[in-house]
Amino acid sequence: MRTLQLVVVICLAAAAKAQTQFGDVLGSHDLSMSGTSHIQGAMSAACLYCHVPHSGSGKSALWGQQLSNQIYNTYVSSTAQNTTVQPALGQDSSLCLSCHDGTVAVGQVTPYGPYMMHGSFPSTMGTQLQGSHPFSLQLPLKDAASLVPSLVANGTTADPTKSVQLIKGNVECGSCHNPHIEYTDKLSSNFLVRDNAKGAICLACHDANSRTVNGHDNPLAGWSSGIHATSGTLVNPVANLGANYANVADFACQSCHSEHNSAGAGLVRGGNEAACMVCHSNAANTSPPAPNVFVEYSKQVVHPFTTIAGTHDAGENILLNQNRHATCADCHNPHTADRASTFSMPPLVRPSQRGVNGISGTDGVTPVMPVVNQYENCLRCHGTSTGKTANAAVYGYLPTFLVSAVDPLNVIPQFAQSSTSSHPVMHDSTSPWPQPSLRANMLNLDGATPGRVMGVRILCTDCHNSDDNREFGGAGANGPHGSAHWHLLERRYEYSQAPTPGGTVTNLFPNPDLSVNGPYSLCAKCHDLNQVLANTSFSEHARHINDGFSCSTCHTAHGMGGVSGSISGERMVNFDAAVVGSKNGLPISYNRTKNTCTLTCHSHPH
Repeated sequence: MRTLQLVVVICLAAAAKAQTQFGDVLGSHDLSMSGTSHIQGAMSAACLYCHVPHSGSGKSALWGQQLSNQIYNTYVSSTAQNTTVQPALGQDSSLCLSCHDGTVAVGQVTPYGPYMMHGSFPSTMGTQLQGSHPFSLQLPLKDAASLVPSLVANGTTADPTKSVQLIKGNVECGSCHNPHIEYTDKLSSNFLVRDNAKGAICLACHDANSRTVNGHDNPLAGWSSGIHATSGTLVNPVANLGANYANVADFACQSCHSEHNSAGAGLVRGGNEAACMVCHSNAANTSPPAPNVFVEYSKQVVHPFTTIAGTHDAGENILLNQNRHATCADCHNPHTADRASTFSMPPLVRPSQRGVNGISGTDGVTPVMPVVNQYENCLRCHGTSTGKTANAAVYGYLPTFLVSAVDPLNVIPQFAQSSTSSHPVMHDSTSPWPQPSLRANMLNLDGATPGRVMGVRILCTDCHNSDDNREFGGAGANGPHGSAHWHLLERRYEYSQAPTPGGTVTNLFPNPDLSVNGPYSLCAKCHDLNQVLANTSFSEHARHINDGFSCSTCHTAHGMGGVSGSISGERMVNFDAAVVGSKNGLPISYNRTKNTCTLTCHSHPH
């Protein structure tokens, strides 16, 4: 009994010292009758719920709580260089799991227990630890691009306070948690070894600088200047991010990641979009409200991130063969993305997509890490990838152009330098045919105010964009998230349609409406329709438009994806074969010099 009394005295002395230094001790780990834990016992000696002076488990830390013999399913990742092993019984992490895996009742202490406990354990980690930070790694540790060099080189972290440490050369629960002091971080009651504001504990092991290890670049490079590391946007406690930090920059990694029991891959708080939605779909969670991107997904046409197999994995191939999806992380790198407060000239990627990967437009298969040009990111899906689908019911009418490449959904041949003519997305505008209708500036969404100056390039998002995007005068998100118009187009663009090739067009738009709400609104963003109606580039424009035909009847929107002996492809002339038919069995042709066509359209032979 004297030994037991001595242990109590020692515990209380240690508690008094910690109380003086840190302002609290044990906190919710105080299971005594005077403690504040959700579960309490009748003993007054708080230390004895975990430790005993003699005859304990025979393991480290004079451990008394019965150890768990469970087999754990631990963290796995397609990008992890280090693999987990079962935690050694009686070692650091095993001690924590003796209560926190929930398989052994609290108070099962040897040799004096079990103690009678009251209350209930608020939550447990369970034995399915795939959603918890990896620990008990197979030694020796392997280096990775996202780790600080010293971790493997000499077994030390980058924490200047030396509080975050490896335990016996390994990552264990005790690397991040001190079970004796709950509020070392005054704003996070998670028994952290130090304050974790601005991701300090995470950055003790994870490098935010450029590193390349075994041919892999660090996906965290550029974090320190990204919006999620610098934003002063206030976070409302109702966001329930697990701490009481003030703003996004202070929450840092915790804005998106949960160290334990996360629902998504990579410790993300939820699968695919769930982590992003915390701030980008709920105005109540941040002040001022973060841009509401997810309101765009309530519109008529959206990027298909909700497909059953459409989950993003950090280790997936950059060229998305047979795996079509468009989650936030496919187009944005949340570690390095920044707010697009200014808009540079095309083709450069916007700050919001900084650090994202893509595919070269030269061969359609070579990864570009990270992208330089915006279109390189789009080519992950819209280039040579297999498994692309054209679902008219979802995305709208799709013309069947007479001259096309083998894969009509591969935009690379359409925009290539070798294309007879194309919109200048992948190369500068070098057309030998002058375009008198081109404006000096693109028009904003109001159809009147000059926007960005017209240059020698355009972006994919100059046409495929949210219909209320901020860059061109709206209040919504930039980029092709969702739109009221088919094919995720920024503005209205109509397609002439006929029941059979050469048959009567069923949706004419006579007496053309040239306003911002009219059927030519998208083209009018860059082309002066008054010039088109004045026949400054083609003598038959006015007649066709006044009769109500759309641009898509005679022009391809991207560029010439193939070649033809009868259609030169000048000025992107390429007929929709579902609308235009043959004349008396002759090949459909176009002669710009003579301003003549050989075809049948709207039941009239030309």
